[in-house]
Amino acid sequence: MELQFYGANCVRITTKKGTVVVDDNLADLGLKSVTKAGDTAVFTLPPAKTPKDAKLVIAQPGEYEVSDTSIQGVAARSHMDEAGQKSATMYKIIAEDVRIAVVGHIYPDLNEEQLEALGTIDVLIIPVGGSGYTLDPVGALKVIKEIEPKLIIPTHYADKAVKYEVPQQDLEVALKELSMEPRETVAKLKLKAADFISDVAQLVILERQ
Repeated sequence: MELQFYGANCVRITTKKGTVVVDDNLADLGLKSVTKAGDTAVFTLPPAKTPKDAKLVIAQPGEYEVSDTSIQGVAARSHMDEAGQKSATMYKIIAEDVRIAVVGHIYPDLNEEQLEALGTIDVLIIPVGGSGYTLDPVGALKVIKEIEPKLIIPTHYADKAVKYEVPQQDLEVALKELSMEPRETVAKLKLKAADFISDVAQLVILERQ
């Protein structure tokens, strides 16, 4: 399995049998869409428009099977929802025995039912840009402690190439507040189940493609 980052909250998960693209709303942010024909497109918030070429578009809670990949959507309160609303969807994506959670722009207050639905997680993909739009480092750290992943990949931080609706915090500042030193910075992250034998949580920075 390979992970690549394209800016904002967009990540591509590539397995031997298929590709899942998460939150490709890049065209609305001044970048180019990266969803290709045959990809599965997953959105943590309802998209303004969906990719034309995607094999399947998932933007709500439920259980889905695509090729060798299991995708479970879990309803969640978005960061800008009123109390009691759940307009966001978190996802647990399992492929090649690697368990990935993508939480998106959630309010940092998960209940037992949501945590049970996510279960054991190897990789957590989580926004850190804050500014009232998404998780800031304090909220992100709370979610990290609740989910207890083995590997953390931060997304949705300041980037001159991305035209955010709300200015986002610099990654360097977010990392200081998280009190986590990156294990490495890579353009493409290759993962396999055997990588997750340690219980010590590590953080990896993915360079924007």
